[in-house]
Amino acid sequence: MMIYLDFAASTPLLPSVKKELFRAFEEEYANPSSAHKLGRSSFEKIEEVRALIAESIGAYKSEILFTSGATESNNLAIKGYVLANKKKGKHIITSSIEHKCILSICNFLEKEYGYEISYITPKKNGIIDAEEVIKAIRSDTVLVSIMHVNNELGTIQPIEKIGQACFEKDIKFHVDAAQSYKKIAIDVDELNIDFLSISAHKIYGPKGIGALYIRDLRETRIQAVIHGAGQEYGLRGGTLPTPLILGFGTAVQDQTIENSFEEVIRMNTLLREKILEIGGVLNTPNTNSIPHILNIRLPEFNASHFVAHSDFLCSQGSACSSLNIEMSYVLREIGLDFISANQSIRISLGINTTFTNLELLFK
Repeated sequence: MMIYLDFAASTPLLPSVKKELFRAFEEEYANPSSAHKLGRSSFEKIEEVRALIAESIGAYKSEILFTSGATESNNLAIKGYVLANKKKGKHIITSSIEHKCILSICNFLEKEYGYEISYITPKKNGIIDAEEVIKAIRSDTVLVSIMHVNNELGTIQPIEKIGQACFEKDIKFHVDAAQSYKKIAIDVDELNIDFLSISAHKIYGPKGIGALYIRDLRETRIQAVIHGAGQEYGLRGGTLPTPLILGFGTAVQDQTIENSFEEVIRMNTLLREKILEIGGVLNTPNTNSIPHILNIRLPEFNASHFVAHSDFLCSQGSACSSLNIEMSYVLREIGLDFISANQSIRISLGINTTFTNLELLFK
């Protein structure tokens, strides 16, 4: 029997989402840009989802743009903004433990357009020091990008403090919230976030759909990454995938994640106790982390072999780079060497995880 413990990489569909997807693929086949009744009906339903997502983060409906997922949202937010605002400066601040997507975007901007990137190294516990970010701000800093929750460690970053500093210095602030959305309350005004990226498949919705929040979207200069026929305010061309968007909306509205939170905390506590009992080490700190992700290290343990051959389906780090033989750059940045990193795995809990599943890990 295979036991899935990789919910940070992707999630199964909620029953409510599956039901809505089947209905929508059957009934919502019209182009939502069409002027006829069926097209207008799909358009109206899409707008309801847009409003739902906006309400969930304290934004306006007009500030939500649909994308194919958090990776595209990150690309549009960062490349779209900085390339449209070159005169404001060519310095970007991020951290050295961001998702590979963010690091790739920054590398592209550095090589192709001459941007200078400041990478903030985390503390040993995987937390970015907000003061280090603030110290790195210069007169030519155009954007700061810090993820809300680290995808390998589960650590929660000090978004509010960084956002406040960016607001005071009139610098745009981007946050990748793929791992935090629906697990941590998000209010883009309270946190002073200008761009927020989310993805449906991290919240038991369909793959291939996500969203980007852009503060004051109509007034903010953004360069389109995908050009088309004017969809999504002219910033993201292509016919909107109505069934995926409606499935996304159902996942946002469904309260299963929120209702399972206390149970996940209890399972996380059990895991921590069991790991320490057998002489393991916790790479994820006890505080300032979400209970859904736990990175652990076991002595005399071959993580690569375990991940490849075990019926316990977990990972060594980000799923986007887990097939590489190189050690996790996130674990390297918090001070682990190659041997320690190869003794480490990421266990991520979800709504389908049970205490029985976790007990089997230690038999």
